[in-house]
Amino acid sequence: MGSPGNSAKSSVRAVRGAVQLTGDSAAEMDREIPALLNQMLESNQADSSDVISVFFTVTDDLTAQFPATSARKGGWGEVPMMCAVEIAVPGSLPRVVRVMVHLESERPREQIRHVYRGGAQALRPDLPS
Repeated sequence: MGSPGNSAKSSVRAVRGAVQLTGDSAAEMDREIPALLNQMLESNQADSSDVISVFFTVTDDLTAQFPATSARKGGWGEVPMMCAVEIAVPGSLPRVVRVMVHLESERPREQIRHVYRGGAQALRPDLPS
């Protein structure tokens, strides 16, 4: 939030995203996580200075590397991040990284664009691909 006399943006928006990996490897995580995050910013006409924090969850079958490590390798070094493991729900998609990015933005909520890549699009069939 902006301080008095500061022209900073005043609204916080949460942008959701997810990607399904083909395997459990650090190399794929290093490729897919920065691509997902950057697409989330681009889709919402935001840049890295708008990011407040990032929260990742991973399915319990992804253990090669934290997604935050991949994000930092991809240039997201100044952003507070947290990672958590999801509960193993029968029938859920395997090898999925979910993310919530908190942004400072003046965009109305209905204009926020969530990004689901690859097989993770099945999690939100209501969204345009």
